[in-house]
Amino acid sequence: MAHRSSHRPRKESFVRRGLWGGAVALALVAGMAPGTVVAAGERLSPAPLERLFDNRAISDDAAPGEADFDGAGSSLSAQDLAAAGWTPGRSLSVDATSLRLPRTGPGERDNVRADGQSVQLQGRGDALSFLVAGTGGEASGTGRVRYRDGSSSAYRLTAPDWRAGPAATKAVALPHVNTADGQLAEKARLYVVSVPLAHGREVSSVELPRDPGAADLHVFALSVRESARGWTGSWSASPAGYTAVGPWTERTLRLVVHTSAGGPRVRIRLANTFASAPVRIGSASVAVQGAGAQAREKPVALTFRGESGAEIPAGAQVLSDPVDFAVPAGANLLVSFHLPGTVSAAPVHSQALQRSYVSEAGDHSGAADGGAYTSTIGTWPFLTGVDVGGSAESVVLLGDSITDGVKSTPDANRRWPDVLARRLRAQDDVPRYGVLNHGISANRVVTDVYSGDGVSTSTGGVSALHRLERDVLAQTRARTVVVFEGVNDVRWGARAGEVTDGLREIARRANERGLRVVAATIAPCEGEARCTAAVDAERQAVNEWIRTSGTYDAVLDFDAVLRDPAHPARLLPVYDSGDHLHPGDAGLAAIGESIDLRVL
Repeated sequence: MAHRSSHRPRKESFVRRGLWGGAVALALVAGMAPGTVVAAGERLSPAPLERLFDNRAISDDAAPGEADFDGAGSSLSAQDLAAAGWTPGRSLSVDATSLRLPRTGPGERDNVRADGQSVQLQGRGDALSFLVAGTGGEASGTGRVRYRDGSSSAYRLTAPDWRAGPAATKAVALPHVNTADGQLAEKARLYVVSVPLAHGREVSSVELPRDPGAADLHVFALSVRESARGWTGSWSASPAGYTAVGPWTERTLRLVVHTSAGGPRVRIRLANTFASAPVRIGSASVAVQGAGAQAREKPVALTFRGESGAEIPAGAQVLSDPVDFAVPAGANLLVSFHLPGTVSAAPVHSQALQRSYVSEAGDHSGAADGGAYTSTIGTWPFLTGVDVGGSAESVVLLGDSITDGVKSTPDANRRWPDVLARRLRAQDDVPRYGVLNHGISANRVVTDVYSGDGVSTSTGGVSALHRLERDVLAQTRARTVVVFEGVNDVRWGARAGEVTDGLREIARRANERGLRVVAATIAPCEGEARCTAAVDAERQAVNEWIRTSGTYDAVLDFDAVLRDPAHPARLLPVYDSGDHLHPGDAGLAAIGESIDLRVL
């Protein structure tokens, strides 16, 4: 249910629709006083966003009446934001974009209601990201980016409602809403939403969307997401849920990951996705794996903005500083990081199919000897990426459990993405792209298996549509996305049209960002409990659409690769892991070997 204001208050610093011609406007821009008259047709110079702030969204719990975010006297709690690590003036990274929070105190102007204002902004990159929320419902509008060369491009920005928007796409959720009558135990949310930029052009200013209608579109921050030049994505994994762990107190995690591309430099990405509180990283290191938790050589220490550790706010991520370290292609790395506090819940990738390690108490990130690592885990908590220095782009594989590698041999790197990476390394016909596996077991195209908020045992992830920005568009040097999803949707009752609508939307958004989009047909699964004849009919309808719609830059027919020619509704027995749904090692190898590398 959307929470609509009973009235729309006068905007204190507001550029009206007539600013570019046809009407007289009142504005407070770049230091202009309230009541300044702007002549018809006169265009104001772009101003820093902070000078355009005209709304108070954040209040102190002790003085909630000093802010009115929605025109009905409600606001965000400054104490809740601080508890999440979202403090005034802090720079934090969400979906690979660094955004600086307003340097304002409770009850001060901290956001602007979008209505065509011109914002001063510089940078060159692949996307423009906004920290936003709607009040009075979801708010949408069309704005324009202006470039240094005099050109411009339009964009469409949608801000979900701060109280009723989806949990699955929020940047941060707060536990309370402040009102003049007291605090409500109701979630409030802020969102980071990105829109495309013209490739290779330098931004000079951004015109905010004009008059989003009945709802207000509030902008707290915006920034250009810079391209990761000189880096190749070598390994990654998707946060699939937020689960109870340990609890780990004063422990070091040593996670084992398998590289695709190699390079002379390395950096890692740690993410606190889905969390409600910050997590502290005390130290971190990287090494090539020897035996078990033992490093081949002494681990190389990593830093974060020059410091040995970092705090990751709720919903945010951190990148380590680049360090010279020869990362072998197709090798196992040990990524170790010390957790100096107590961690009882964490974002995890649940089906690592790889044994990783947890230490006894203490900081053991720098130890080459694995003796301190006395227990094992089969998940990847916090770690979401390893980049290597290089010129090659990355191929992102967006999928479910088959891409995740479920039913492949553990600790053997026999997922079909691993097979694809080996083939790319062994040839010279196309660039040796990095391969980024973003499969999540149980994931679906159009339905969230995990809600996206709160501690849960569910690790099926938010839908492919809801994680597209984080898991594909924001990935390091993403060039191509291969979409291999849909079987879980039809197994759980979705109709073919729902799935194809979702797949079409994924293709549209990825193409809009300049990515190649390749789709794979859904494999057969007769014999598995949910794969009834009716489900198979929906599966085949989706596959027919994938093959014939012309939506994609290329199609990979994994159905044809895996099916039994004598009984096309089921897997070829030699490829069946035994559960009739997941291919085993032989079937996964067949998928990886079937791909024409030129389509990537």
